[in-house]
Amino acid sequence: MSRGEDRAALAHVFAALGDPTRLKLVTLLCAGGAFSIAQLTASTEISRQGVTKHLQVLAEAGVVRDLRQGRERLWQLEPSAIEEARRSLEAIGRQWDAALGRLKAFVEATAI
Repeated sequence: MSRGEDRAALAHVFAALGDPTRLKLVTLLCAGGAFSIAQLTASTEISRQGVTKHLQVLAEAGVVRDLRQGRERLWQLEPSAIEEARRSLEAIGRQWDAALGRLKAFVEATAI
């Protein structure tokens, strides 16, 4: 995967996590294990169909995946996408810290 493709995939993850309902679903899935739509719907105010649509967006971004267990479809977190997003935010934080450090040094050097 090229650097541009990596960035596009990462942007897709952040876009998927930008919705409050999807973020709540990810938080629930962070508990570990696999959860059914019924279990995930119990903690929201939206329909099963709504939760399913949100999970599909998260799956397209690589944040969750589904598994079949008999007739049931279970959902679980795919931690690698979250980990990549975390590493990206840490890198951005380091860049900001460095930029602010340079700005501070410049201001202190020019202030009398």
